[in-house]
Amino acid sequence: MVGMQLTKAELGRYGEELAAAHLEATGCRILARNWRCRLGEIDVVALEGQCLVVCEVKTRRSLAAGDPLESVTALKAGRLRRLAGAWLSTQQRFYPDVRIDVVGIVRPASGPARLRHLKGVV
Repeated sequence: MVGMQLTKAELGRYGEELAAAHLEATGCRILARNWRCRLGEIDVVALEGQCLVVCEVKTRRSLAAGDPLESVTALKAGRLRRLAGAWLSTQQRFYPDVRIDVVGIVRPASGPARLRHLKGVV
């Protein structure tokens, strides 16, 4: 896709792929991607040791509208907490720790993507 303008959906998928690869490279095991329920969607659910990681991925083309990490507002954080609870209610396993992370990606038209990973933001 080099040299091509990505659609919004393609940009989102690109960001989620990059975020999942980053999480795996840092030792996480991906448990679910794009998990949906009536409350919304979790982009990535991963396991880091015994800690369940619920990860929101925000991808933008530039910083013109602000850093992608800034788009996770208090309202969005509350929804992520409720989504984490909903996902946990579907599981047979107990997770002693749960963490909510945000991965922000800027994918400019040229040059490499920039990724920032904030752990335990909520």
